[in-house]
Amino acid sequence: MNNTDIIGLHQQFVMNTYVPSIPLVRGKGARVWDADGGEYLDFLGGIAVVTVGHCHPHVTKAIRQQAGKLVHVSNLYYNENQPRLAQKLVERAGLGESRVFFGNSGAEANEGLIKLARLWGHDQGRYEIITMRNSFHGRTLATLTATGQVKVQKGFEPLPVGFTLADFNNLESVRAAITDKTVAVLTEAVQGEGGILPATPEFMRGLRQLCDEKNLLLLCDEVQCGMGRTGKWFGFQDYDAQPDAFSLAKGLANGYPIGAIVAGPKLANLFQPGHHASTFGGTPLACAAALATIEAMEAEHCLENAAKMSELFMGLLQKLAKKYSFIQTVRGKGLMIGVICDRPCKDLENLMRARGLLALTTNNLIMRFLPPLNITAAQVRKAARIFADSCAAWQQQLAAAPQA
Repeated sequence: MNNTDIIGLHQQFVMNTYVPSIPLVRGKGARVWDADGGEYLDFLGGIAVVTVGHCHPHVTKAIRQQAGKLVHVSNLYYNENQPRLAQKLVERAGLGESRVFFGNSGAEANEGLIKLARLWGHDQGRYEIITMRNSFHGRTLATLTATGQVKVQKGFEPLPVGFTLADFNNLESVRAAITDKTVAVLTEAVQGEGGILPATPEFMRGLRQLCDEKNLLLLCDEVQCGMGRTGKWFGFQDYDAQPDAFSLAKGLANGYPIGAIVAGPKLANLFQPGHHASTFGGTPLACAAALATIEAMEAEHCLENAAKMSELFMGLLQKLAKKYSFIQTVRGKGLMIGVICDRPCKDLENLMRARGLLALTTNNLIMRFLPPLNITAAQVRKAARIFADSCAAWQQQLAAAPQA
């Protein structure tokens, strides 16, 4: 099948919930190919999912071996990979005595966090969770309500009760939102869909102190910024502000679907049989993929590489920000980088794709880069050159456009 065949079949039979651009059929490392043979440098990584690159040999081998051994048994039986993966996550989180619940996605992990918080506060009649404006926590009814963006909620009213919004990086806004019904504060260490906006140290540490003062839970959504994306295993580790529990998904198994909740001492033993479940959560195959991803990350020193390549890439992008007036600033942490423009930049994304570089516009004005954590310096420089050429072409388009 060629590109046209795939697009036609998709348009006929798949629900219209996305606006896909090109049909991708093969990947290797940081490169992908479409059905017509077009090659692209992938600086989107499945939206922060492909942690160690497409078809990483160690992860692929682990999936193949496990698929030939045991794929699924349900959580009515032990499987050897699930506790091994839980141990690795607990050890890297550093929250103290902790336990892990496995699901299938980020939304499911965040749903679990919400349920865990409500169960913890139930006997005191506390159930409200404070979340941040411009946050993103998922597309289920509860998680889209927790999301601080009206655009994902429109048309799905009435929304579930129990969520209150505060301003990200504004501790007093959070304090003002607390009532006698508040049970938890849920935040991202770096807002991803909201525009690659890192929390300030003062905000994260202040949240921890505020939650301790008011006997509230601090919950972190690490779905996009976790698993090494910021140069630490988890985004909150940049701030010396430990949450009571956090969610994981995207980058955990390099593209194989899995989600997780890591709960610290306050919550580790709260869920009991009957409280929560997931048919496909933590299967032997999913956990094998995640274990292999962690092993590959450590073998290739991905945390250190993320920090080094971030410095290189952000430096190159900041030089371009001085050259082009439509670039307002460059921000991010690790290999979670946003270029903030002064106007909608979808056209810039299209120009980059036409030149062989994949990235994604978010929040209309921000070009988001999320390459694999083992990206090379040569690939970073190539991406920067393509971005520079695309910026030059966009500037020409803007100059030629009729003035309103």
